Amino acid sequence: MKRRSYLRAAGLVGATGLAGCVGGSPLGLGDANPNVALGKPDRDADVSSEDLPYPAWGQQVPDVTIPAPLSGETVAVRDIEGPHFHTFFFTNCMTVCPVLISALREVQIHSIEEGYADAVSFYPVTFDPARDDAEAFREEAEQMNVDMDAGNWQFLRPDGKEAARRVVDEEFGVFFQKQENGDGPYMFAHLGLILLVNGDGYVERAYRGSEPDEQTLIEDLRRVRNASN
Repeated sequence: MKRRSYLRAAGLVGATGLAGCVGGSPLGLGDANPNVALGKPDRDADVSSEDLPYPAWGQQVPDVTIPAPLSGETVAVRDIEGPHFHTFFFTNCMTVCPVLISALREVQIHSIEEGYADAVSFYPVTFDPARDDAEAFREEAEQMNVDMDAGNWQFLRPDGKEAARRVVDEEFGVFFQKQENGDGPYMFAHLGLILLVNGDGYVERAYRGSEPDEQTLIEDLRRVRNASN
């Protein structure tokens, strides 16, 4: 398939060129789409959303349900109400994952300070369920200064290694590959990605890269929120 071919090519480039994480500029393209509030992203005209391995501009997120260990709930991804963000990470990451989580934390801080915390939510998904349990998520939240009391952040954990492969790689199209690290803990080469999704489950923006622009995330979110009011 075209999307899977693109995925593997992107994974190989990222694993060799970005210390285990794929980077780049925001992706996603297509004609005007009534399912999204944001217009077509500025991208090479030869690439459309259908060419990409992950759900991009104007496409729905997969119809999957993922456990949220800290709340004891399960989250049906396509049924999340209101604008929200996803990213894909593991807590032992020492490269792009802290940057991705930090970017979303800054958006969360802005939402609290500006009084719209109940109008946006955050759902980072781990692809390392063997190590990322509820305690690991609590430590991650503390280290990254995530405000779990705000009620708009849930860490999601697929139920086991096979479920992580199915949900993250096969359903979301987010490449990750385990890498041994000598005597240290194993790591992953993986795609660095943040998705901004509207309340109908359609991707407004797919931000691919190792240095997401927090102000762009905030501004795009504002436009999506205004369009839904």
